[in-house]
Amino acid sequence: MTTPQSIEPQYTLLTAVARLDELRVRESLAGAGSDAEALDRAGLLELLALSEVVARKAAYGRQLTVRAARESGASWSQIGAALGTSKQAAWEAHTRWIDAQAAVYGRPGHMGFDEEDVAQARALAGEPDEG
Repeated sequence: MTTPQSIEPQYTLLTAVARLDELRVRESLAGAGSDAEALDRAGLLELLALSEVVARKAAYGRQLTVRAARESGASWSQIGAALGTSKQAAWEAHTRWIDAQAAVYGRPGHMGFDEEDVAQARALAGEPDEG
């Protein structure tokens, strides 16, 4: 069965988006005067799984960029504005990501954060009211 976990290792964000787009276009053109065939059940399930893979990879990349912005001196207000949210929401999302990285540390197929990485990430994140 196609699941995000089964296909995620085969794709980068770019290749997952390309495959997702290919399947989505094929599905949208089917039956609209096109020669394209509609996706079968397996194709539709692959499309769903790819959607989740893209969302996960994009979210991970977003948090890496948040971390880099903090390293460059960006405030949570600036980061929140760049994300179209409040500084509090941006900070909370980032701290949840740190927690998630700690939770997957040592699990097969995941890098995650060890205790030292978590401490460094939390120190860098600071509090939402800090510069």
